[in-house]
Formats: sequence, structure tokens, C-alpha cells
Amino acid sequence: MQENEPNCLYLRYPKDMMSSAFPRTGCLVFCVILVLTCSLYPVLKTLCVQIHSAVTGSYVAGYHSVLLVNCPTEQTARDIGRSIMEKRLAACVNIFPRTTTMYYWKGEIRDTSEILLLVRTRTSLVQRLVDYIKAMHPYDIPEIISFPIDDGSQHYFNWMEDAVTDI
Repeated sequence: MQENEPNCLYLRYPKDMMSSAFPRTGCLVFCVILVLTCSLYPVLKTLCVQIHSAVTGSYVAGYHSVLLVNCPTEQTARDIGRSIMEKRLAACVNIFPRTTTMYYWKGEIRDTSEILLLVRTRTSLVQRLVDYIKAMHPYDIPEIISFPIDDGSQHYFNWMEDAVTDI
């Protein structure tokens, strides 16, 4: 009778059923968690940064950025700057007076005057801001350069958070 007991267990729980059910379910759960994590990453990152900043009172490097944008005229710079501010894509825009710029264009060295915009925003909005400026800018290839902010005044960063629209 003892010899039949292992056969009885084998018939109740066939080996191939046990080995295939758990890995399929585990793999499915893993894939669902992976997809959810990847799709929610921007939201989770923003939430973690805000919680970290609130708990520690410190700034997380790279959460805000500064953009440099050259414009051909002061009026163009004012139009782009005002439009950025009206859409609340930036907390602040500075318009610097004429600067002299030298650059290569179509095989020649050009020497011209330009107006420089200094734009402060969230790093998460940089690509949206770049696309927006490119659509408005009169140059074929506008100069738009972004730098993440490593550190600064926490009060200023808090003000920037209030001034810039949510994503």
C-alpha cells in the first residue's frame, strides 16, 4: 500500500501542471508590474522628489533648468518671452540687451547682434518648451540650450514651483 501512495500524489498533482502554472502566473504579474512602473515613472519621480524635498527641506539637483535662447531682435525676444510666460511654461524670463555673436553658417563666419533670453523652468518642461520656442522662432535652427540647476535658494525654487504650471 505504501508503494501506491507516491502514484496517488502524482495523479492528483501532475508534475507538468505544477511546473507550468506558477511560472506563467509569476511572469504575468512581473510583466504587469514592469509596465505599470514604466508608465507611471514620471508621476512617481515627481512625487518622490516633492516628498524628499518636503521631508528634508533640501533641493534635488536637476529638478529645475535654465534655458538660453538667442533671438534676432528685441521684439522677437519679447514676443517669445511673453508667450512663454502666458502659457506658464517658465517661472521667469530675462531679456538681455544686444550681444555680439559670431558663428558658422553655410560655410562662412557670420558676425551679428542678437538678444539673449534666460528662461527658468522645471526640467520636466524643457522639451515641451524647446518645441514651443522652435515653432515660434524665426531662425531655421534657433539656439536653445538647457542647463540643469544643481543648487540654489530653496525659497526661489518653491516660488518657481508655484509660478510654473503643472504638467
